[in-house]
Order: sequence, then structure tokens, then C-alpha cells
Amino acid sequence: MSYAEKKHQSSDFVRVFPWIVVLVLGVLTMRTCGKNDTQATTVHHVILERIESLGKLEIVRYKFKDIVEHEIIRQWLPDPKALLIVNGEAVGCIDLTKVKKGDLITDDTTLRIRLPKPELCYYKIDHKNSKVYQTNYAFLVEAELVDEAYRKAEAELGSTALKAGILEETKVGAEKILTPFFEAFGYKKIIYEYK
Repeated sequence: MSYAEKKHQSSDFVRVFPWIVVLVLGVLTMRTCGKNDTQATTVHHVILERIESLGKLEIVRYKFKDIVEHEIIRQWLPDPKALLIVNGEAVGCIDLTKVKKGDLITDDTTLRIRLPKPELCYYKIDHKNSKVYQTNYAFLVEAELVDEAYRKAEAELGSTALKAGILEETKVGAEKILTPFFEAFGYKKIIYEYK
């Protein structure tokens, strides 16, 4: 093959090469664009493991809003800080499954009932309506910082509900709910005691 033929083949390749690149890019674009149009399917295999009879009568729900400032103290680097606005709730209840036959003492028109002590059923953060307002110096530990702030905020919900008198409010609410029920059976006086 002569030098002129090699030069001619080389110039043909230079003219065709951009078209090959365009063709390859076009094929790749069509493949990636086609992936965006596909739909994902998810299959669930849910198995019911256990059914529990709760019997807890939820009486009172306290809703809270907490502004949480959380900081991790470091020795050498700046201290990472997070500011969160947390919404949550705490619920007071009485477990009616603990009421036994001997806890009901009746007279003609009087009912004496011993109820279990009110309890804090649960307290939880409403993550849907809570948000991280700001973080500082948290480049590598942001997830840890925010998780710890949420954990501390949730624990504070429980203790704040107890300090705010949720158990006493649960007693009052239980008596308001149960009194009309017992009066419908003809009892004129209902006396509540707590175990």
C-alpha cells in the first residue's frame, strides 16, 4: 500500500469518525432515556405474626412543639450544632385488661371500681411535621448529629408530659368517659379508686 493510499484511508477515517461518535452517543442516549420511562414494581409478602388484645383506653393526648438545639462538644475541631423544630405527642391511657371481677363492688345504687393506675402509653415524634432548621460544622457527622437530637427530643417529650400532669389528666378523663357508661346501668354514685 502506497503512502498516498494510506493518507487517503486516514482522511476517510477522520471524516467518518465524528459520525461514529454521534451514532454511539445517540444509541446511549436512547438507552438511558428509555430507562426513565420504565416503571418499577414492588412485591410485598407480609405475614401477620401475632394479634394482641390491648385493652388500653387512650384518654388524653398531649401535642408538643419543641425547639431543640443540639451540639457535640469536640476538643480540637469546631463543635457541630443542629437546630430542629420538633412536633410530637404523648398519650395517657388506662389498661382495662387489668380490671378483675373483684375490682367491682356494687351496692343497690353505688358502684365502687378499682382501676389500674394511669400510664403513659406512648410518646413519639411526628417526623412528617418536624424539620431540621439548621446545622453548623456538621459536614461529616450531620446524620449522627440529627439522629441524636431527635432521640433526645423524643425522651424529653415523655418526661415533659409527666411533668405537665398527663397521668392526673388521664384519671379525670377516664372518670368523665366511664361515669355515663356506668350510670346507664342504673348506678347513681360511682366511686373510683386506683390500684
